[in-house]
Amino acid sequence: MDFTIQYLSFFVLQGEGQGDQGNKSFKHYQTLDEETYLDHPLKDFLDGELMKITKRKSERNPKSEQVPTKIGHFVVEPGYELDTNPNYNLFQRLRLANVLDEFKDHSEKLVRSYLETSSIRAGAMLVIRAKLDKFMDDPFIFILKCDFEPKVASITNEQTLIQHVEMAITAKNMKSIQYPYMPEEGMLEEWELKIHQSSHARYFEDFLKYVEYNRSMVEIIRDKVVETAQQYIAETYEENSEERAQEEESIEAWSNTPERQLQEKWTTEQVVEASYPIIDHQPEVELKLKLDHMEVKALLSDFSDNLHIAKVNGKYVILIEGEAFSFDKSASPVEFLQPDSLENVLKRIGK
Repeated sequence: MDFTIQYLSFFVLQGEGQGDQGNKSFKHYQTLDEETYLDHPLKDFLDGELMKITKRKSERNPKSEQVPTKIGHFVVEPGYELDTNPNYNLFQRLRLANVLDEFKDHSEKLVRSYLETSSIRAGAMLVIRAKLDKFMDDPFIFILKCDFEPKVASITNEQTLIQHVEMAITAKNMKSIQYPYMPEEGMLEEWELKIHQSSHARYFEDFLKYVEYNRSMVEIIRDKVVETAQQYIAETYEENSEERAQEEESIEAWSNTPERQLQEKWTTEQVVEASYPIIDHQPEVELKLKLDHMEVKALLSDFSDNLHIAKVNGKYVILIEGEAFSFDKSASPVEFLQPDSLENVLKRIGK
């Protein structure tokens, strides 16, 4: 399963800076059609890359807030069609270009728009239209950005050894945009695109101002917990009371704190009840705990079933139950343990 590249425009971006500040410019090097691409060195550079981008997995509701690959959807006002979105129109013009010069002109407009993005880095940008012949006639648009690699050299001869290479690029850590998104082979989502940016910078998110991304599971779960907590507060404290105001303030502070402590407010039954809608929405949602230097990774559904939390003599205890142990490559004497009875362990903890 291979792509046929119909058009490809190659640009080099120069300079770095913030927004309109800084000396940023671009140069168009060449625009290729299908025939000239086949004998071009870029073919060897890009072979397999478009398929790799297409097959790169991503979730509409990722597990964490900072993920390299995201699914975005074009935003329109209620009652309006997709063609009212400027970002969609930018891609659509590239998809519908009939001749080489038309594709080149639309590609230049895209690059100019990208240069307005904050904190971009110099490098090479490729605007590609390609077709997946096996499944469909509708073309894809790929935007590829390769940052320049510092301190790159080529080996020359025994005397000079190496020669400095300016403006070196690599497919490794290449940023990309794919439109439209293909969730399954042969299925296209015209409202969605896929972006990949391996660094923490959000160049493409800044560039695509009229594209939104679904909330992560972290955000969804946090909101569900806050909603449950607010309901509990409303049922427990009188309206407009000082206690209620303090609890609501405490929940708001909790929701905005990256690392949190055990609140000791709800019973096990209340925690289980609050977990039901979260597990129902995402059965595989993770539960991560850290007790002093020890870390536990489980599923939220394990709580009160296979994972229990207790308190003894002012200290916390985590009890985990299961059928079998497995150990990694780091060997330890613990692997030869004859497990003690739970009763004896609890006695030791109690002391």
